[in-house]
Amino acid sequence: MSEPLRIAIIGTAFMGRAHAHAWRSAPAFFDLPRKPEVVLAVGRDAFKTEEFAGTWGIPESGVDWREAVARPDIDVIDICTPGDSHAEIALAALAAGKHVLCEKPLANTRAEAEEMAAAAEAAHAATGALAMCGFSYRRTPALSYARQLVEEGFVGRLWQVRAQYLQDWLADPEAPWVWRLSSELAGSGALGDIGSHIIDAAQWVSGHRIEAVSALTSTFVDARPLPDGSRGEVDVDDAAVFSARLTGGVLGAFEATRYATGRKNALRVELSGTEGAIAFDLTDSNFVELYRVADGERAGFTRIDVTQPGHPYAEWWPPGHALGYEHAFSHQAVDFVRAVAAGEQPRPSFADAAQVQAVLDAVQRSAAADGLLTPTA
Repeated sequence: MSEPLRIAIIGTAFMGRAHAHAWRSAPAFFDLPRKPEVVLAVGRDAFKTEEFAGTWGIPESGVDWREAVARPDIDVIDICTPGDSHAEIALAALAAGKHVLCEKPLANTRAEAEEMAAAAEAAHAATGALAMCGFSYRRTPALSYARQLVEEGFVGRLWQVRAQYLQDWLADPEAPWVWRLSSELAGSGALGDIGSHIIDAAQWVSGHRIEAVSALTSTFVDARPLPDGSRGEVDVDDAAVFSARLTGGVLGAFEATRYATGRKNALRVELSGTEGAIAFDLTDSNFVELYRVADGERAGFTRIDVTQPGHPYAEWWPPGHALGYEHAFSHQAVDFVRAVAAGEQPRPSFADAAQVQAVLDAVQRSAAADGLLTPTA
């Protein structure tokens, strides 16, 4: 390997841990042109951040992300904070000529996302800095394989896309309040948190972009318990459903909810076309289901185990050995390092992520308009 790629992780909660694990694991299994090294962890609490750094073998910790951006020995700013700080950190990092990996959704508003995309384009032209948004499910091997099959024409002309992301961690009305339930911190609720994933996945796998939406959202519980015994306001959506028109006349149906009782983390994408269909379910993430119209009376969905040598990201284990949730983050790190080393734009770019943010914005505006028609004469 040539000179290391020195990284500062900003944010040390769940997503910070996922990224720290990925940066450490990726070079152990993949042949990378530069070795990623996390040299600094930054969080709000000095003690917890120092503890985080010790756990992951990170030599330094701090509480001011601005110091990380200003350091000449840091190449990459990895943003794992709540959405309300994404824009400020990313804009500063890009202005300083740093490469940026930012968790999804890119921002809390369409305006912020568009500003970030413009800044990324300008920074690349000025300093060669590159920016990517972390839609990690793109790096699930079975979903990557589904995209390959679509590109090869497996489904023929695409008719419809269906995408769901179902969770139930808020189905208990007394589940505690967390920052994801604040519009100021998170921008939106289930829509931005998990809906953004299925928007990106459906568009990426199908090769078609959403052009128009018709949406409904709902907040089922408007206040939840705080540690002091009071209740915190919930001012984001708990669930969002919307229909969509995609390029080429493709129809889409989307659902994102935290109230799907019994569903813990069920992301599903299905595509139907003239020649066949493809279905992926994250709860069975090493498999993709394929249906061929040409098989006639013998046609039926066939499960393909995407762990063979020719499949995406197959360097990990012998054939048939399953991969897990955490591997998508390692694959994300692999793709980011390779793109940066080659001076090529990693995907999804900030521009790609800003387009997803535009869809989120359209869904919110459609739901707010409440253009419902009653089924009466």
